[in-house]
Amino acid sequence: MDLLPQQLKAVTLTHVRYRPGDQFGHFLAWISLVPVFISLGGFVSHFLFRRELQGIFFGIGLVISQFINEFIKTSVEQARPETCTLLEACDSHGWPSSHSQFMFFFATYFSLMGCKGIGFWFGLRSRWIMNLLHWSLAVVTMYSRVYLGYHTVAQVFAGATLGAVVGASWFWVVNSVLYPYFPVIEESVLGRWLYVKDTSHIPDVLKFEYDNARAARKDMDSAKSD
Repeated sequence: MDLLPQQLKAVTLTHVRYRPGDQFGHFLAWISLVPVFISLGGFVSHFLFRRELQGIFFGIGLVISQFINEFIKTSVEQARPETCTLLEACDSHGWPSSHSQFMFFFATYFSLMGCKGIGFWFGLRSRWIMNLLHWSLAVVTMYSRVYLGYHTVAQVFAGATLGAVVGASWFWVVNSVLYPYFPVIEESVLGRWLYVKDTSHIPDVLKFEYDNARAARKDMDSAKSD
């Protein structure tokens, strides 16, 4: 009896194919993994070392966005382009592109944080540089999905539009509806146990932490000398 299934599915988290010898395609294959790097490297590290409520709700919004994407994909069931056969990706749906949705949610939310002055900012110039960086990554990631054959143009634009809309909507929810409850979350049993905090009311967080770290070290040195 044949115990093997007729069709096998791959874990597509890092399963990206490109044409042999295509150096540009190889570069774009790495670019299309940016959402993975942001999720695992960025938000996991942020929670471990920062535990900022703004960052935590940013990450929660990305998870919600991906659930919305999966719900729409399974409801619409639009196939990927014909190149999916070579990519072994025909067993999943293509509309809207989850990579494009992720990156445009991220870029939209990050830009709105910058406009509100939330996070580490070194003035207007750095804000423009950061905006240019993440919007460039969003556009190149969207392009990579078409170039590599995983999506049609319509599918990536649908993902980008949905990501921007969901990102802006979630930013409004967090900073208009949930923000008044941040002190409650900070002072809750779970919040105090996890050391979560909100510093979005501090104009220059980097300088604030730098000054407090130096002051604490000086106090420690003074205590030792006594």
